[in-house]
Parts: sequence; C-alpha cells; structure tokens
Amino acid sequence: MKCRTLTCAPTNIAVVEVAARVVSTVADLVEYETYGMGDIILFGNWERMKDNMGKEGLLTCEQFVWKRFDFSGKQLKFCIVNLYTHLPTTLISLQVMRIMTRALDLMTSLETLLLSLSAADEGLKQILGENEDEERKLHNRIKLINEKRECLNTLRLLSLKFQVPEFADKNAIEKFCLSNACLIFCTVSSSARLHSIRMAPLRCLVIDEAAQLKECESTIPLQLFGLHHAILIGDERQLPAIVNSEISGKAGFGRSLFERLVKLGCKSHLLNIQYRMHPSISLFPNTEFYGSQVLDAPNVKETGYRRRFLQGDMFESYSFINLAHGKEEFVEQRSFKNTVEAAAAADIVGRLFKDINGTGQKVSIGIISPYQAQVHAIQEKIGKFISDSDSAFSVSVGTVDGFQGGEEDLIIISTVRSNENGSVGFVSNPQRANVALTRARFCLWILGNEATLVRSGSIWKKIVNDAKHRQCFYNAEEDESLDQAITESLIEHGRLDVLLRTHSPLFRNARWMVFFSDDFRRSVARVKNVRICKEVLSLLAKLSNGWRQRQSRKKRSLMVPSGISSPLIEQYNVSGQLNMVWTVDILQENSFWIHVLKVWDILPSSDIPKLAMSLDTLFWNYTEEQMNLCLYKCMEGNLVVPMRWTVDSSSDRQGSCGDADAVQLPKSLASLCLEDEPGTTGKAARKQWRLKRN
Repeated sequence: MKCRTLTCAPTNIAVVEVAARVVSTVADLVEYETYGMGDIILFGNWERMKDNMGKEGLLTCEQFVWKRFDFSGKQLKFCIVNLYTHLPTTLISLQVMRIMTRALDLMTSLETLLLSLSAADEGLKQILGENEDEERKLHNRIKLINEKRECLNTLRLLSLKFQVPEFADKNAIEKFCLSNACLIFCTVSSSARLHSIRMAPLRCLVIDEAAQLKECESTIPLQLFGLHHAILIGDERQLPAIVNSEISGKAGFGRSLFERLVKLGCKSHLLNIQYRMHPSISLFPNTEFYGSQVLDAPNVKETGYRRRFLQGDMFESYSFINLAHGKEEFVEQRSFKNTVEAAAAADIVGRLFKDINGTGQKVSIGIISPYQAQVHAIQEKIGKFISDSDSAFSVSVGTVDGFQGGEEDLIIISTVRSNENGSVGFVSNPQRANVALTRARFCLWILGNEATLVRSGSIWKKIVNDAKHRQCFYNAEEDESLDQAITESLIEHGRLDVLLRTHSPLFRNARWMVFFSDDFRRSVARVKNVRICKEVLSLLAKLSNGWRQRQSRKKRSLMVPSGISSPLIEQYNVSGQLNMVWTVDILQENSFWIHVLKVWDILPSSDIPKLAMSLDTLFWNYTEEQMNLCLYKCMEGNLVVPMRWTVDSSSDRQGSCGDADAVQLPKSLASLCLEDEPGTTGKAARKQWRLKRN
C-alpha cells in the first residue's frame, strides 16, 4: 500500500462494496490485527453512533475495585486499538505498534489474574490484606505487583514514543486522514472535494463501474494532480450512463469513456472468473451475455455454497415463479406496479424472517424491480423487515439501477409487467436484465407473468424458456403460502372477478365445477367489506370440495318459498347480513350429464322470494328425470361428490348407486349413499342457462 491510490465508482453502493472487499483482503494479510487500516479511507456520508449509558448502583469494595479496573481497562484498550486501526502508518511505526500490542497483552493478563482471584474464596480480600494467610497473601501481592509494574512501565514508554495528534475541528480531522491515507474510496462526484485539499499527489486512479459513467463524470477524478496511472473497470453489457434528454442521448452524451476507449481499440483485459454467483445463477447470463467465456471460481462450486433458505424445490438456488393473475397498474410518475407480485415478495420475506431469525444465521436479501412504483409498493408491504446491512436479517428494496455494483445473499426480482399483448417497455433492455440477474450470491428467485414475458419476444422470453428447460419453472399456486397471499391480495384490491372463474386458483383442486350468474358477479362486486368477501370465497371453496351445511327441513322451508325450484335451492348465510343462493344442476358435456354447482346471487333474506320465482320459471322447463338427476346425492363420508351419467341411460336409471352408468366425478367411491328428495314434473325442453363459463 505504498502507492497512493484513489478508487471511485458512480454510486455509494458500488464504492462500499469495493471498499469492503479491500478491507477484508487486507485484514487477512496484516501482522498486527487491524494495524494499517488507517491507511484506508472511505470518503463520504457517515451515520452517527450513539452510546447508551446505564445507571450505577452501590457497590461492595471488591465490586468497586473490579468495576474501576474493568472500566479503565476497556477505555484504554478501546483507545489503543482505535489509534493503531485508524491512524496512518506514517504516524505509528512498527516499534510503537509492538509497544501497544505488549500493553494490551499485559492488561489482558491483569484482567485474567483478578478474575481468577475473585473466583476463589475471599478473592479480592486476599489482595487487599483482609485475610490471615500471610504466605498466600504475599504470593498474590507479588504476582499482581509485578504484572502492574510492567504494564505501567509499558504505558509510560508508549506515551514517550507516541504523541496523539491534536485537531481543532472535524474538517481538520478529515484533511489529516485524506492527506496521510494510501487508499481512498469515494464516489466520482465526491472526488471533486479532493481538488481543494492540500495533500501529497495521488499516483493511481481506479474507476469501478466505469461503463456506467458519462465521459464528463470520469474527468472529475482524472484531473487530480499527480496521477500517473488510471485503471477503468467496467462492463459494457450492463447499464450505461443515464441521460434524461433524448436529444442528448442521440448526440452521444451518454457514452462513457470506457466505451470510447474500447471502440478506439485500446487494449483491454477480460476478467473471466466470477466469485459471486452459484453456478445455477451464473449459467444463463454467462451463456447469453458473455458467450460462456466467464468461469465459475472454485469457491462458488463448493458444496457449502449451495444454501437453502426455504423448503421446497421452488426455492432452490434459481427459479422462475409464474404469477399468472398479476395485474400491472400505471401510476403517477410514469411508473408501473403489480400488487400481486408485491404480495408474493412480502410473503416470501415474511417466511424467510420466520425461519432464519433467531438461528444466528446472517442473511442479506435484495428485492429488485425495474419500476420505482413497485419499489414503493413492496416497501409498504415489508417495511418492518427493511434494515441496514449490519443486521443479521437485512432487507433492501431498490431499482435495477440502484443495485448495479452491489450484491446480496438472496435476490428476488419483480418484473411487474402483466398484460395480454406482451408489452414490457424498457424491461426488455438486455443490459438491465443482465444487472438484475447477476446480483445474487446463493439464490435468485424471479417473479413474473410467464405469458406476458414470452409474448414480449425480449430477453425475458429466453429467461422463461431457459427456466422451463432446466426445470426451474414453477407456478406460484403450487406453494400453499404464496397461493394464499395471492388470493388475499386479489380480495384486498377488489379483483374478485379473477377468483370467480371456473379455473381460478380458488377452484384449482375442487371436486365440483362452479358457475356464477351475472347477478352474483354484480352483487359481489358491490361488497366492499374485505372480511365478507373472504367469507364468501371461503364458503365457495368448501362447497366446491363437497362440504354441505346441515339444515332441518322445517328451517329450510321457512327460508325458501315453496315452488318448483324449492327442492333444489340452497341458501347459506354470510356474515349474518347476506345469503348466498345456489343450486346443483346438470350440464350436458358430449354424451354425458354431469353434476355442477350454480351460484345465483348473494342478497338479503327479503329478496330471496323474488329470486325463487325466477328460478321456478327456469326449472319449469326441466323434465322429471332432469330434476331427479339434479336432486341425486352421492356421499363420500361427510362430503357430497359430483356424478355423471350417459345421456341415453339417464332416463332408464332406477336411482341406484351401483348403476354402471353412474360415475363419480372426479374419482371412484368406496361406498355410495343416495339421499332421496321429492322431484317436480316439468316440460320436456331444457332451457339454456344464461351463465358465463370462464
């Protein structure tokens, strides 16, 4: 570290990342703990630290002696360690460093002696002369005095050999540190402050993420006095400099010095080994963006580099999680958000916190989205988990641009876009995709709408197809917790229409096919109470799986007016205010009659008679046999299961569960039970149901 060097980058996150790596490397090489770290300066904004002081109580003599020693010793150790850590080596020679190390060793030895004595019977009293065992007392006194004398002599020698510099204010400290440092780290913009500081010339300049800087920005550190060498490190396959003006962009103002030098044919060296990503994460970007020229370092190939944060194949090192029911929303500031993806990301973070918190494991999580509106939506969902990088469980949320140059243990990408025409806007930019895909160390989980991304024909189509080919593609509904989070998000944002489709997540594993009338859809859309909506959906889910509410005939007759449809009508109360009215019906599909559920409306009790009259008119057109098929019940334990019959044989059936033409839907029964209910004769023609089947 004899060559004074300035290292710059476009963003704070990139500067901190580089500085942290350098400090980690130097720490492994220094001979005396943190000695020499004062030659390294991270120049920028700092967070203040606060000391918390506790209250003191009355102490015994022994406690007082030990507490005073402990307090003074800790302060002295703190001062010595901070001096040789933060002051440059020009002020602390190796001889002084050795004296400091000896003083620390002696204080540790004194501490050990006092602890061992206090642990024995009448420990400190022996030293203080309160015990009659003169021989033992003398031995301990001599040992303590020798240790104390050597420690004091060492500290006196240190005060003669080393003088702590004095400063008038904070600016003087800053100038002193920058003038004496060998390695300085700061953003490119912050390097402008170095022009006004009188200090020894810097010999070397290193600019990281140089391809992300405009040429005019690169000239700020390049103009520093005394530079002999400049090293530009960058990747033209990742994000370029940001230029807000379209005209300026076309004029080339966004071009970086790195790009100009590459085009001019300046010699460059490819850094072809990556030390960050698990091989399953690096595979696609390496193949797609770098022509498979980048090799995985030995450290990422080790078995221990494969970490599992959540159970399930969906949460392996690399996966694409399809959220088919997401919906993009255009909001202010010309940005998009997707509340379903935000809910899914929040659910994953919550589960990670539950599984990891308290285990002693340190995990850093980054959530990346191309859109600022989505960043805000996710931050609102997971606000209580967001913390700084020093926490054992740290979560940061940001745009792709903000994450360039950074890395985290686990990255979740929210792609946001979800539409029928495959429009993805600037998300299609390969450079932006490359940055997002290469931030994770151990796990990368991508949230997105498969159909939209494939239709886009962009780089994201390749990402989806690659995930399918590698068997890393999953539907979010396959995970129970994600499925629930998606459902709750749809309810919360009034998107019940998605859940009221025959093939919605709500009925994915249903035994019964469920159809809804337009009246029911309109009535549910008017319900704004989230709790009632959840209760309705819960009831529908249970009905579709065969659950039925037990009702006495007397109570049922009071609730449903007598008429042709009364044997079929079921009325279940919802939240004490509304009633959901539904029936079992038959639907002809090819050469079969099949059982289905039809939900007619959700309404107050006073409106049920009017609905019943409408249903009477409808069922008047049913034949007696069709009515009997609707009334037919087949039980599997406590559940009612759907049946089907061939159209030709249904008129000949005798109502026996053993009839070969009666087949349970969707699986065979161990035992069947027929519950007979009276039927009503009607006309031969069957009226077409006015229902939408989605």
